This record gives sequence, structure tokens and C-alpha cells, in this order.
Amino acid sequence: MKRSHPICDHPILLLLEAKTQTPATFKQIHAQFITGGLALHTYPLSRLLLAASLPPLSFALGLSHAVSILRRALRPSAFLANTLLSSLAAHGYTHLALSLYSELLLCRFDSPKPNNHTYPSLLKACSHPPWLPHGLALHAHLIKCIDGDALDPFIRAALLSFYAKCGKLAICRHLFDQISQPDLPAWNCILAAYARCSNDAESNGSGMETLFLFQRLQLSSTRPNEITLVALISACGDLGALSQGMWAHAYVERNDLIVNCFVGTALIDMYSKCGRLDLAEQVFAGLPEKDTHCYNVMIHGLAIHGHGRRVFGLFDSMRSDGVAVDDVTLVAVMSACAHAGLVDEGRRYFGRMQVDFGIVPKIEHYGCFLDLLGRAGRFEEAEQVMRQMPVKPNAVMYRTLLGACRIHNKSEVGERMIENLIRLEPEHGGNYVLLSNMYADTNRWDDVRRVRKVMKDKGIDKTPGSSLVEIDGSDA
Repeated sequence: MKRSHPICDHPILLLLEAKTQTPATFKQIHAQFITGGLALHTYPLSRLLLAASLPPLSFALGLSHAVSILRRALRPSAFLANTLLSSLAAHGYTHLALSLYSELLLCRFDSPKPNNHTYPSLLKACSHPPWLPHGLALHAHLIKCIDGDALDPFIRAALLSFYAKCGKLAICRHLFDQISQPDLPAWNCILAAYARCSNDAESNGSGMETLFLFQRLQLSSTRPNEITLVALISACGDLGALSQGMWAHAYVERNDLIVNCFVGTALIDMYSKCGRLDLAEQVFAGLPEKDTHCYNVMIHGLAIHGHGRRVFGLFDSMRSDGVAVDDVTLVAVMSACAHAGLVDEGRRYFGRMQVDFGIVPKIEHYGCFLDLLGRAGRFEEAEQVMRQMPVKPNAVMYRTLLGACRIHNKSEVGERMIENLIRLEPEHGGNYVLLSNMYADTNRWDDVRRVRKVMKDKGIDKTPGSSLVEIDGSDA
């Protein structure tokens, strides 16, 4: 926006943009604002507030300094409050942003109530725990303070994004359907929401809905961009819809969209999930710039297809290119070792995670390591790792080792795993089914009957889709 007033180009404002700003110099500039009359004008004062709320200056001064500037302004308008509020919310000071919003709501400023510029940044900040309840309250305030017809596209997109991140897909879709002519941000929000839930068992059909929505988008006057295609390609990967994914790839090429790291990552992931590792590698090789996410999905693709040795070569290239290694990278590398049976290599990577990469092993890394040991039949070592873990083993770990026990006919170890599973999830019918099947594998029919009786006495149904062994005939 073109600045029409000469005061917007005042030399003092340039000093605020200096990267070497210190508390002392900032206070000197603030004094110049007061003595020179800049503090009487809204735009210069908004720049001062913005500078005071940005780290590292905000750490040195304290955020209360920025709030005090606003409160002592001659005309502390909603515009100034929104400027500070947005900055606080964007930099993680959600509690202070909400406190400032409360003052705005109580009409302590010239503006009679919050406006369209008040809510987008707050809703974004409240889309993560523990602030979700505050986001719901903000939506209620928004309905009271702003007429529905006056909602601008930024608020609509912020609401869609908020409910999508909360996992409330039905509400997100309801809000989207109320928009008569959705703009591109609204389309991208709803498509990303469905794509994010497409591999969630509780959101059946969301992947297909992503494809249907994209067809609707094509019939509108809105032109998709790279963000739109990332959602579409991700949904194709989760559905295993190779032909639709290839069409989306061709759409990117035909319409001169940029195959950036986000689009490239989605394509690599999609082709890997659809079994076309050759096309995934082709996309990866063609990317001009590769970030950590690109390498992670390519390493994961190689891992799930059993190319453990090739994973090591790609991992070495990642490090030599100076790309940062994160915890997801090491989960993928450990998974590759497990799928390829590379026990020594997996043990070495796990043992040197913290030394070489500064990453403390998380439960996902322990899970991959246990999977590696279980597949190799190293059950004694696996149980020792479980006992020495700094985190409590979860059900996935026990099931992982249980699967390996059935492969290696280690019924005694398997029984211990199932006993731990039942302690963790006493009402989960699938655990009893696993125990019954374990006994059936070794022809222990009396124990199979005992498990079924326990399930009946506790009123536990078997998990849908599981098969509880029948013991009435010779074929069990």
C-alpha cells in the first residue's frame, strides 16, 4: 500500500529496522518519538509497537514494555491493538495476545469492538493445545461482534484452518459450504483438511472427498496453486490412487506450477506409497533444492521397499549436502535397517544418535530398534532394551515383538508380550484374540478355551476384522 503521508518516511522509522537494536537504542528512539511528535500518529506508533514485540528485543525489554506503549498512547485505537496482538500471537505469546484481546473486547480503546483484523492471528495461535478452548470462545465472540455478511476472506480462512487443525472436519466442511464463492485460501484450507485426515481410520472417505472437491474447484473460476496440488497429491498417495496422482503431476507441469520442496515431497511420497519407486526417485533427482522433508520421504520410500543399502547411500549424501538430519530421518533409517535385516547397522545408528546428531532417542526410535531386534530373533536383547528404556513401552512395541515371536515360534516371549498388552489395554478384545491365536499356534486348546471364557466373563467382544480361532474342529 502506497504511503501518502510524509511522516511515513520519517528518518527515525528507519532506525527501528536496524538489526543491531538494543534496549538502550530503542528507548532513545522512543524518546525521539515523544519529543518529535511521532507518537501522536498511528502509523509510526504501530512500527514502534511492532519493533518492541519482536525477539530478541522483546526478550531484553520484556513484553510489558510494548503493552505499556499501547496503553499510554494518546489515541490507542483498535488498529494499534491489532498490530501488537498479531505480533504477539505470531511469536508464541498467546497468553498475552488473549489478554490484550480481552481489553479490546471490553472497549478500552477508541474502537467500539474488535474488527475483522482482530481474529485471524488469534485463531491461528489457538489452533494448538492447550489453547483450543479459547479458539472456540473466539468463534463465539466473532459471531457476536461481527455480522456474518461482513466477514472477510481472511477470517473465513482462519476459521476453516482452526477447525481443520482441531480435527473437527464436519464443522470445517459446514463453514466452507456456507461460503457462496470460496476464494483460493478457503479451497486450500478445506482440501488440506480432508487430505490430512485421508489416512485416518475415523475419517472414512476423506481422501475421496479431496478428489471430489478438487473437481468442484476446477469448475469454479478459482485457479489452483501449489498448495492446492500438495493436498490433492497427498490424498492420492494415501488412497493409492496412482493414475490420479500422475494426472496431478501432469497438471503441475502443464500449468507451469513450481515443483518446489513441498510439491516435490508430496510427489515423492505419493509415488512411493503407490509402488512406483522409480518415479519417486526421478522426482527427487529433478528437484533443484532438497530440504530435510524431501530426503526424509525418499529415505522412507526406499526403506518400505526394502532397499536398506541404498538408504545408507542417500543418508550419506544428505549429510554431505549439509541438509539437517532430524528425528524423522533417523526413524526412516532405523526402519530401513529393520526391513532389510541390517542389525549391526541399525544398532550403530541407534547407539550414536545423540553423539552424532544431538537427537535424544524418542519412543518412535525405540520402536524401530525393537522391530529390528525382533525381526532378527534377538528377543533377549529386545526385552533388555525395553527394561532399560527411559520411556514406558506402549502397545505398539508389544505388538511389534509379538508379531516377531509368531514368526520365530517364541511362544514364551509372546505370552509375556500379550500379558503386558492386556495390562495396558484390559478392554481391548484384539489382545485376547492375539493370545488365543498364540496358543492355537502351539496346539494349546485348553488355553484357547480359557481365553475365550475370560472374554465372555468380562463381556469383551473381539475386534472387528480379527479372527478368533475356532476349536470345535480339527482345523483351528
